[in-house]
Amino acid sequence: MSDQNGLAIITGASTGIGLELARCCAAHGFSLLIAADEPAIEQVANDLSAGGATVETVQVDLATEEGVDKLHAAVKGRPVSALLANAGIGLGRSFLDQDYARARRVIDTNIVGTTYLIHKIGNDMRRRNAGRILITGSIAGFVPGSFQAVYNGSKSFLNSFSFALREELKDTAVTVTCLMPGATDTEFFRRADMMDTKVGTEEKDDPTDVAKAGFEAMMKGEGDVVSGWKNKLQSSLANVTPSETLAEQHRKMAEPGTAEH
Repeated sequence: MSDQNGLAIITGASTGIGLELARCCAAHGFSLLIAADEPAIEQVANDLSAGGATVETVQVDLATEEGVDKLHAAVKGRPVSALLANAGIGLGRSFLDQDYARARRVIDTNIVGTTYLIHKIGNDMRRRNAGRILITGSIAGFVPGSFQAVYNGSKSFLNSFSFALREELKDTAVTVTCLMPGATDTEFFRRADMMDTKVGTEEKDDPTDVAKAGFEAMMKGEGDVVSGWKNKLQSSLANVTPSETLAEQHRKMAEPGTAEH
């Protein structure tokens, strides 16, 4: 079964949505090149290989150009059928109270590293006139993220960037899809230091369902997918709600101390 769909690159594949996207790719006959910045990526490879997939790993920091170059070098000139640019991190607390190095890392991971990787792989795809790109944006990108200001801003960039790139490539056989999940049951909120917030402690979407929706949209070449009916409603309301109101509403979810006990 493995290899029938070609090579898929999945970033941030050690946990959460990225892990589930890797599982989707393996189940649909892609060979995999999976990347993350932690050793857990090796166990993911072992598990997927046990199921019959062909899997290579790169443990690399995708917040740096050197890390992206290392991942691109691991392709070894092979045609990439699908790039699932999923790596991303969050950060809670008010912007001025954050350690700036951590805030900068959100930007470098979510925006700089992602766009650099897409530029490299996307050019390879355009030369071949074939390929699929899936970018993990977020419905957070529709909302000014009080107490998540840098993270929401980074996702706003990715949402916008994906549609612009899709339009630029519309006369080619390269497709661009944006997956826009809501709050998902992953390590995200713990790593973002948000377990004392309402959004960090309330019920969340299943990453398996989110990844499946994104993968299917990518395979169909669709422009975007918002996973879950609640998220669809929230994104629709965001388009007609004043930004000041959205920022005030986000405070009630993300401000430290808002956790539901």
